[in-house]
Amino acid sequence: MMTDPRTRFAPSPTGYLHLGHVVSALHARDMAGRDGFLLRIEDIDSRRCLPRYDAALIEDLDWLGLRPEAPPRRQSEHLPAYRAVLAGLRERGLVYPCTCTRQEIAAASPGIAPDGGLLYPGTCRNRSLRTRDTPAWRLDMARALDVIGGEPGWTEIRPDGSTHRVERRAADFGDVVLGRKESGVSYHLCVAHDDAIQNIDIVTRGRDLFDVTAVHRVLQALLGYRAPLYAHHPLLIGVDGKKLSKSEGAASVRDARARGESAASVLDRARAALEAASYSEG
Repeated sequence: MMTDPRTRFAPSPTGYLHLGHVVSALHARDMAGRDGFLLRIEDIDSRRCLPRYDAALIEDLDWLGLRPEAPPRRQSEHLPAYRAVLAGLRERGLVYPCTCTRQEIAAASPGIAPDGGLLYPGTCRNRSLRTRDTPAWRLDMARALDVIGGEPGWTEIRPDGSTHRVERRAADFGDVVLGRKESGVSYHLCVAHDDAIQNIDIVTRGRDLFDVTAVHRVLQALLGYRAPLYAHHPLLIGVDGKKLSKSEGAASVRDARARGESAASVLDRARAALEAASYSEG
């Protein structure tokens, strides 16, 4: 493997840091080289991402000793750059405007994407925009794959450090949204751009984002970005059998601090959970 790789921990400040986040941060820290652990605050959703959670996140990471090697990159501070990338894709005829409502998509959707979302039926793909409403912008996936010469795949790092080639179909996600009506940009566009701008060598994140990596690889190829390695860690599962979630009330690092638990104890619990999850996946 490369020497001194750069990784990133990329939370969204929609709640307080919990053990699942600590696992992700540890995973990134463990795989980073010297001075290679970076923090990205993914806060393009201005309705859910709140300043108090942002500040608490930084404070909790500092308390845990998981300090990034550079100031955090906040996506909300780079919206013009993302919009410029989207404009470039528009000029190349690779995205198209869409004014369909969620109800219209649900009524006509041909199926479910690998991430559980509804597949877009392509209603607006060849339709002229005749409304003054702000549209969403969708990637013409078939055209994109034609431009780059097919599904690109990626190289995944296993828990034991070995690598293997992964092939997944971005086409199974259909014409994904790259520009949302609310913020003008989407997660897919921002993450592909940021990983390139931050010179990320290994994208470390949860297994729930494994399949959608196929979409990000398409965008990287379209935009001329180099392909990073990927390392998806298993998810922490709650007693209900579901992924630990802020919205479901997962116990926060702040709760642990209030109980008098030490940072070392929290880190030990997170590491034990990560190792157990990795082992269970074989």
